[in-house]
Amino acid sequence: MGALGIVQRDLDLSDAAREWVVTGYLLTSSCLLIAGGRLADVHGCRRVLTTGQAVFAGASALIGLAGRADVLVAGRVVQGAGAALMVSAALVAVRAGRTGRQRAIGQVVWLAMSSLGTAVGPTVGGYVAEVWDWTWIFLVNVPIGVLAVVPGWIFLDGRGGRGQAVDLPGMLTSATVVFAVTWALMSAGDRQDGWRAPGVLAALAVAVAAAVAFVLVERRSRDPMVDLALFRRAVFAGGTVTLLMWGIGFNGLLYFGTIFLQDVLGFRPSEAGLAFLPPALTVMALAPVAFWLTGRLGPRFTIGGGMALMAAGMVAFTLLRRGDGFGDLMPGLALLGIGTALVVPLPLCMLQVVPDERVGVASGVVAVVRQVSGAFGIAVLGVVIDVAAGSRDPSGTEAFRQAVAAGLVFGAGLVLVGGLVGLFTLGRGGRPAGTAHGGPAGTTTPPCHEDREARR
Repeated sequence: MGALGIVQRDLDLSDAAREWVVTGYLLTSSCLLIAGGRLADVHGCRRVLTTGQAVFAGASALIGLAGRADVLVAGRVVQGAGAALMVSAALVAVRAGRTGRQRAIGQVVWLAMSSLGTAVGPTVGGYVAEVWDWTWIFLVNVPIGVLAVVPGWIFLDGRGGRGQAVDLPGMLTSATVVFAVTWALMSAGDRQDGWRAPGVLAALAVAVAAAVAFVLVERRSRDPMVDLALFRRAVFAGGTVTLLMWGIGFNGLLYFGTIFLQDVLGFRPSEAGLAFLPPALTVMALAPVAFWLTGRLGPRFTIGGGMALMAAGMVAFTLLRRGDGFGDLMPGLALLGIGTALVVPLPLCMLQVVPDERVGVASGVVAVVRQVSGAFGIAVLGVVIDVAAGSRDPSGTEAFRQAVAAGLVFGAGLVLVGGLVGLFTLGRGGRPAGTAHGGPAGTTTPPCHEDREARR
């Protein structure tokens, strides 16, 4: 939230309350993504998506009209629940029952809108809070949500999975795992003892125990929430690793890169925010090209190449010195944007090997990996930066620059590892564009056909 500072001053929020405005949303949305996907499988994407839209709009109205600190925090928690339902069901709507061409177009539109929101959301929010009032950041969601519910209810498929049931033990244990891991990752960076803090260690212990319970529950369930056989498929398992490594690198660069631009290059906060707008626009512009390339070359080369370009952009970022400006920054950010665009087809490629009746929960897994990887990126790169800073003179801009550079180089290495995993696990390609999955001519659906027989 770009206007969080204004909100804090207006409501006289404590630092802890300010943190919970963000943390409450992330925790709720993260732990309910898989559950939301399973609900979409069982009850149909129409009910789940429109319910999520209504919940999100209702929470936004409550926050905007009340204008109180306690309502803001509680409303953000409810917003997170609505967002989890919307994201999981939207991916089902894009994938289930669609032709190859429709899936590709839907994925491009979905990712373009996500990129646009990430790029301009904080800037627009800050502007609205400065010119009008911060409550309008939330109130504007109400008419948008109401207008979105109507076409969603009319046009989306309302059929659910016949004979399928909601696995409540699996839902609870999976939500506990994601909640505990996300809490630990977010708390480790905010506590003086870091990973050794008792609260962080307790959260990790809960995560391990819940993960063991989840595996045991799913193995014994007649209708498990997450079919563990998904992870025996090379495309889905390898894609999960690749997506996690991408998220660590991308989100780590966004977080520490913004600090780097301000503390080392002397950018103002608004300038640092605008610096990452060109990569977001690049992703939007090149996403269709990425799908076309996956149809021609196959996902392994397109996505693997994108990961390599992204790693190169992160390394180029570390070469910046005090006094450099936008012109010096752009080559590295261009590589980052192009590389990220080439990775755009990865989620759709992973979902292609999933049976239609399991697309919802698989979409939830993909969404959880994307979201949790952000916390991983900040936590993992933060540890490397702290270690690097501890081995140098803690004072001085150059020492900080070198520490951040060490963290980004480490992150670039993880991105390369993810690219290599994708190179060996994703589809080989070799199909003419327009024939993947029997789609119409011109389809750009990634040909992840290594696991095609397993799906049958």
